Amino acid sequence: MMNFKAYSIITISKLLCALCALLPTLASGDCTCDTTTEEGQKSEPSEILHYKIGSIASVLVAGALGVSLPLLSKRIPNLHPKNDIFFMVKAFAAGVILATGFIHILPEAFESLTSPCLKENPWGKFPFTGFVAMLSSIGTLMVDSFATGYFHRQHFNPSKQVPADEETGDEHVGHIHVHTHATHGHAHGSAISSHGSLTSELIRQRIISQVLEVGIVVHSVIIGITLGAAGSIDTIKPLLVALSFHQFFEGMGLGGCISQAKFESKSTAIMATFFSLTTPIGIAIGMGVSSVYKENSPTALIVEGVFNSASAGILIYMALVDLLAADFMSPKLQSNLKLQVGANISLLLGAGCMSLLAKWA
Repeated sequence: MMNFKAYSIITISKLLCALCALLPTLASGDCTCDTTTEEGQKSEPSEILHYKIGSIASVLVAGALGVSLPLLSKRIPNLHPKNDIFFMVKAFAAGVILATGFIHILPEAFESLTSPCLKENPWGKFPFTGFVAMLSSIGTLMVDSFATGYFHRQHFNPSKQVPADEETGDEHVGHIHVHTHATHGHAHGSAISSHGSLTSELIRQRIISQVLEVGIVVHSVIIGITLGAAGSIDTIKPLLVALSFHQFFEGMGLGGCISQAKFESKSTAIMATFFSLTTPIGIAIGMGVSSVYKENSPTALIVEGVFNSASAGILIYMALVDLLAADFMSPKLQSNLKLQVGANISLLLGAGCMSLLAKWA
């Protein structure tokens, strides 16, 4: 049976393969569209380098801090996933993720795939941006559904249950055998249904957190490469500020999902570290290819546009379906008017703050 750690390794491996395919295309110099020299290239190269190194440190700290705060819920009662404050913080973070998809990523994808640097046929004759975003949303739904079904069948399939005399310490309760891999404990009597429900919920939370991380990471690497390849301090400054806030709030949203999924400490650390490092790694890659990187080359535009479209579709789906709908339609919020109003205000604040950043980056 494929466990969660193996699922995580496969997910990360697929992402790394995609990024490996991305690098040579971004660095290709077969540009057929004339580009003008950035006015900021008049700046001293050493000064630009200092800003880029500073941006790596700033974005790394912001991302690590954002993703770590929800993970400290065991030591900070107010940040516990069952606390009302955490509920509103999660709504705020979901608003950030939703605005990231709609306001930041999707417009960039439209700009890339409708650029005059691309040939009219086929790029000007079909709305590829919306098409790719739609496919990625459907794909996310399918992965979400099939993965949840797979793990549910593995955990609750009666044919895979082992009799008590074949496995030390396990007991039968009627004809139902419940085994949790996290604690190696077993449910008895009336606790079976609630225990089974909890296990099923954990499975879904783990899938949500892993798919959400993939969607966030894809865009994080691309925007990191953009900053690293920039040759103008006037371009770097607003990107640095926007990316720092971006990573902090996105990290909170992802950290909240990881916290609710109750991964083992090692898996939690790996996921948090992976998220924190992706944008700095993207910046470093951008610095490495800055001499040959041409943002208006057809290949770079197509790759960036397609990846951004896919990332936008994933984030929009995850924000609306897995983060917002699941919480906003829950009995806890529906039965508490004060909490319901607070969550809606937090959602609007998160979306509004992230939308405001689009003015600078």
